[in-house]
Amino acid sequence: MSIRTTLAAFALACLLAPSSRAQGDYQPPRTPDGKPDLQGTWTNASITTLERADRYKSSVLTPEEVEQATLNHPQLVRMRTEDIANTPASGLLTGRDLLMGRGYNAFWIDPGTRFGVVHGQARTAWITDPPSGKIPYSEAGRKLAHEGDARLGYSDPEARPLPDRCLATGGRTGPPMVNGLYNNHYQIVQTPGHVLIHTEMISHARIVPIGKPHQPSAIAPLFGDPVGWWEGDTLVIETTGFSPYHSWQDHPAYLSSTAKVTERFTRIAADQLLYAFMVDDPVFYSQPWSGEIAFWSDGEAAYEYACHEGNYAMEGILRGARHREALGLPLDQANDE
Repeated sequence: MSIRTTLAAFALACLLAPSSRAQGDYQPPRTPDGKPDLQGTWTNASITTLERADRYKSSVLTPEEVEQATLNHPQLVRMRTEDIANTPASGLLTGRDLLMGRGYNAFWIDPGTRFGVVHGQARTAWITDPPSGKIPYSEAGRKLAHEGDARLGYSDPEARPLPDRCLATGGRTGPPMVNGLYNNHYQIVQTPGHVLIHTEMISHARIVPIGKPHQPSAIAPLFGDPVGWWEGDTLVIETTGFSPYHSWQDHPAYLSSTAKVTERFTRIAADQLLYAFMVDDPVFYSQPWSGEIAFWSDGEAAYEYACHEGNYAMEGILRGARHREALGLPLDQANDE
């Protein structure tokens, strides 16, 4: 079977599979206290991205467009060409793609191989509002974002972005929780009083109290102060009170200390969760913006991500800074180098 035929069959299966769309008559399993059971390991691995890429005219692909768009997707092209054409006979990767891969050969990434399907539609972007599929930065917000980027430096650990410090990365921590290059699994554990969402990436755990008020405003956790409640069969999580540090690191969105992110989790099939979110932050954005992401169960487990094991990046960065100091050179100019 040719790759084109395989992709066409796969695309059709994705669009027609019962688990790929909300089923009105589906009744989720229940926990002992009668709430929908969201527990288990879920993934949002997909070649769909938060924002719509300029190469797409719409945030929804027709069944006829899915095959060609999948075949031409840059991530999948990269997987085909770099893992096959650029791999020497020894089976060892050459490292020739390190710059375009931000330090990772294609062999080590696992972004997913299909577009996400929400409400039976193949999506090119998770953002549904605004219809452009783009994050609606205000002029002032974009200026603040650029200023935040400029604060990143190489002189000390606190000047490095959160991924380098093994604290969070790429939006998977949330909120909102967005897919990335690899490690896209989440484990959900429920009790009557709390919901825990454990992310595979950097092994971060979000602990959400149910039916409790927010903490005092003086308490500002890095990823905000979440509280949850149930609206029918949907778990709603509202997060406010973000740390000021969050406002100059986009993971995946800049959030000020006055931001509010609302997430909604609904189990719509035995193997699928519908995850909806809305970001409201007038400091950075001209309007609230929202989206929907497909989470599904792929039968895999989330393993420990021992981020600092063999992490020579931070040591090398700081050694470089100390070397510049010894030479009497200015620090934190490497952003432009």
